[in-house]
Amino acid sequence: MSTSHIIARLEGQAGRISLNRPEALHALNTDMCLAMMEALQAWADDPAVALVLVDHAEGTRGFCAGGDIRMLAESGAADGRAAYDFFAAEYRMNALIASYPKPYVAVMDGVAMGGGVGISVHGSHRIATENTLFAMPETGIGLFPDVGGGWFLPRLGGALGMWLALTGARLKGEDVAAAGIATQYVESAALDSVKQSLVSGDLALLEAMEWDAYGSFTPNMDVLQRCFSKDSVEAILAALDDETSEWAAKQAATLRTKSPQTLKVSFRQLKEGAAFEAFEENMKNEYRIARRVVHRHDFQEGVRAVVIDKDNAPKWSPPTLEEVDEDVIDAIFAPLGEDELSFTP
Repeated sequence: MSTSHIIARLEGQAGRISLNRPEALHALNTDMCLAMMEALQAWADDPAVALVLVDHAEGTRGFCAGGDIRMLAESGAADGRAAYDFFAAEYRMNALIASYPKPYVAVMDGVAMGGGVGISVHGSHRIATENTLFAMPETGIGLFPDVGGGWFLPRLGGALGMWLALTGARLKGEDVAAAGIATQYVESAALDSVKQSLVSGDLALLEAMEWDAYGSFTPNMDVLQRCFSKDSVEAILAALDDETSEWAAKQAATLRTKSPQTLKVSFRQLKEGAAFEAFEENMKNEYRIARRVVHRHDFQEGVRAVVIDKDNAPKWSPPTLEEVDEDVIDAIFAPLGEDELSFTP
């Protein structure tokens, strides 16, 4: 499988994949996921390949802004088949990366959101630079933090992952490494040297680099932990309202702009994801959620408000947490029966 949106080639001892869809800030589509999987599978047992290097095409803005949200909404408004195919390809790719037998180095030099997180955070080495902008903004469009968010977010320090999932908070530069999302921080001016070392099959230069683990969110960690570790979204909001800091008030205000239904889906997703013992089980769970959510009003409305009309004024249904039907949430998480996604190797 090949596509002009993926440049896959051998360079020295590295299998190198460069995202090449600059008109969409390298957002993933189904063909891109399939092409990446084909290359990764070919290199997994190739003795000439010491490691995999993933970046975006030179001379373009990067890294990867997510997935093809407009396509997902259009498909969800119809029979959903194109959306199902995309989720299946993307999630299998995420699972392949998570279990990859060789070093997998993602250079997150730019925007890394949604699908861009899925092709980086599950790898063994994730490089952030001063240009990195990380976010899982799905609660603002009625989706949910997928691509393995249910697995990696609850495994960050304390309640940090729940905060990122529910608020869609953005982390920049060194914050991404301080949060444990990136494993290294490198100034972009040094990337050429790092990449040359990687192409030679040597990880030593990368692994020797150090950075300050202090993040801009660190001063608020006590409040963050206290509030976002509660046992429901309603309790999180109540805890934030009880705080006196400006930071807590901003988080509460942000949560009140998100889809109430999606907040509850995301909260449950992270709780269930934290209990899974295998990454593949988490991805099966996310596939169940994705196939249901793509058809729901809040996803259609969120994409309309943010991507299509860009009025940023979505009308959520239901409009409050209290009105969210728990039976609907249960149905979103229910097994798919014969349509259950299998990650059998």
